Amino acid sequence: MPPTVAFLGLGAIGAPMAAHLARADQSLTIWNRTRARAIDSAAARAGATVAASAADAVRHADIVITCLPQSSDVADLLAADSYAVQNALPDGALFVDCTSGDPDTSRTIAAALATRNIGFIDAPVSGGVVGAEAGNLTVMVGGAESALERARPILANFAGKIVHCGDIGAGHALKAVNNALLALHIWSTAEGLVAAMKAGVSPAVALDVINASSGRSNASINLFPERVLTGAFPRTFRLALLAKDAGIAAAMARGQNGVAPTLQLAADLMRIAHRELGDDVDHVEAVRLVERWAGVELRS
Repeated sequence: MPPTVAFLGLGAIGAPMAAHLARADQSLTIWNRTRARAIDSAAARAGATVAASAADAVRHADIVITCLPQSSDVADLLAADSYAVQNALPDGALFVDCTSGDPDTSRTIAAALATRNIGFIDAPVSGGVVGAEAGNLTVMVGGAESALERARPILANFAGKIVHCGDIGAGHALKAVNNALLALHIWSTAEGLVAAMKAGVSPAVALDVINASSGRSNASINLFPERVLTGAFPRTFRLALLAKDAGIAAAMARGQNGVAPTLQLAADLMRIAHRELGDDVDHVEAVRLVERWAGVELRS
């Protein structure tokens, strides 16, 4: 029999991930803190069962997937009396955390679940809303390879690439580093374009040259032409979450007694941008703070 799956957390990325599972005729129960969002979701329309509580969602699940803003939310979901998920999990279940979380909390959660014979893998995803909707996310997995193989047929419904990164916490570690690099690319590209603009080069011309040269990145190739120059700034990934991820990468490096000034810089800049621009702006809108400080706008 195919495994029964519970999916907890139907945010901008979680909702399309769950919808892919529902469309694959997967036995699926979904839950979200805002129940109306679950009821109105594409997964519910495709046949997923909407649970009245998180505990009800997981009670008969073989595999439980979480996709929440941060690791503390996952820990609360498991331990808080208001959710009581940990006690509701069946013996022998597998817990798959697709949250962009932190390695230390993942290891703590995994150890607690292991006392009840419940497996754990951290499996954060990259690709954003576009990748989630297309079903071609990259999934970075930390944990036992046998646990990954158990989850792989389920993950394959929304993944284009699944990579076993190492032990528990490795997936979250790599995701944090990836997003710290994203933060640096966005910020440094903005500073470079502002400098070029003040020297008389239009941002469009500068990007045309940079994207055919060694300074290019995903930010310069995709994010800046599609969002910054047009001023579109769709809300695909909140700046608050990018700041959180960059902070995780910097804290991880500090905890290893490593010297990582650029990771710390990424964390500091994203924290400042989040503070100045607010909770609801998209991550690419960090560019607005660079523009504000320079007194120019890159929009054509």
